[in-house]
Amino acid sequence: MRIHLSSVFVDDQDKAQRFYTEVLGFVTKNDIPMGTDRWLTVVSPDDPDGTELLLEPDGHPAVRPYKDALVADGIPATSFAVDDLHAEYRRLRDLGVTFTQEPLEMGPVITAVLDDTCGNLIQLAQHA
Repeated sequence: MRIHLSSVFVDDQDKAQRFYTEVLGFVTKNDIPMGTDRWLTVVSPDDPDGTELLLEPDGHPAVRPYKDALVADGIPATSFAVDDLHAEYRRLRDLGVTFTQEPLEMGPVITAVLDDTCGNLIQLAQHA
């Protein structure tokens, strides 16, 4: 058994696609119209057949309060692994990305948390 798909709820799929591809560096895997929304997934360019991240519309009534509560408490919606967190932090900061937590060493891991512009906090993590 392996993880095939995970999702993050976004407030605007077009904006999310731009941020997750043009800023974070993922590539679009699927972009399939589904009524007013799309089945929109991105993957790592290093693993195009790997785990997909679904940029899922946050239209369900339970989603907005959930997202708002996570952000208010500083809890990331998901976490992405990076090889060099300090370099990735500098690259993203230079692109104008807002971080709610700068790189922080916590034992065997270094983390940082960013705002994805779509209503979520996202953790970046580097394992030592």
